[in-house]
Amino acid sequence: MRIRATVAAVTGALALSALVVPASAQADEASHHSVITDIMRGAYTASGAKSGARSAAAASTDDTPLNVTFSKVTVNSGKPIPVGTTNTVTVPTTYTVTHGADVDIFADDFELGVDLYRGSFDDPTNVLFGDELPTCKAVSSTVATCKGQIDVWPQIDFISNSDATTWKAVGYAVDYNQDLNSDDFDPSLVVSTAQDGLGTTLLQRYSKLTVNAAPEPVKKGATITVTGKLSRANWEDFAYHGYATQSVKLQFRKKSSSTYTTVKTIKTSTTGTLKTTVKAVEDGYWRYSFAGTSTTPTVTTAGDFVDVK
Repeated sequence: MRIRATVAAVTGALALSALVVPASAQADEASHHSVITDIMRGAYTASGAKSGARSAAAASTDDTPLNVTFSKVTVNSGKPIPVGTTNTVTVPTTYTVTHGADVDIFADDFELGVDLYRGSFDDPTNVLFGDELPTCKAVSSTVATCKGQIDVWPQIDFISNSDATTWKAVGYAVDYNQDLNSDDFDPSLVVSTAQDGLGTTLLQRYSKLTVNAAPEPVKKGATITVTGKLSRANWEDFAYHGYATQSVKLQFRKKSSSTYTTVKTIKTSTTGTLKTTVKAVEDGYWRYSFAGTSTTPTVTTAGDFVDVK
């Protein structure tokens, strides 16, 4: 079961909505994306502020904001997040939480975390969250440092290739003020807050690159043909397709050296294939290297050794 109902409780209204999600929808692994997104949209819309720490006690009779703020947020240590077509990618997060002296963030009925969304805060296009709650350590009576995670399930979480873009971090805290296992759960007791503007991160479509230098061995002065293919993850059919008309460097390293030098730069075909020729001069390794784009990470092949006779 991927759906974590409480992670959807970014606001009081959200907590209320999460409680009424049909059991059949919660039981369907593939349905969690639309359920969570629709719930978040409703909750964000119910909240009036446009940015910064914002109270969202819409489902509570208490209009006082929950006194919790987030700072020093990092997602994946500030690096882009490449995601393929099948494997779940677990992304580390770290942040500092400052809270009122009367707020017990370690209570069993309290939850906090940092999630990702794209689109607008009030009407997110898509959301990403963690399968596990963070671990926090108190450094004073009102400050804690936390380590969490965001789990990206490509075949469930992504809507399309447009998800390869900049995502925004949002922090949330929820005080349920009651036993979460109670049959008499009262949504009116829930108090929560969400804080936008905590930073951004880039999701990218995982890339693959191949190389083959032939023939092997080859006579000195003869022609070496170097072929390969650049492909990247497609989040619509969850297969890898060639990345067309991209600049790729052909590089060479002498057998006696540890350094590669760029011999030439060529472009991939409309299907992502690569093909070029060079003269055989000495033993060494040939490789292709792609610098990457905003939607696709850099990738470099291992060297393919050619013995020159």
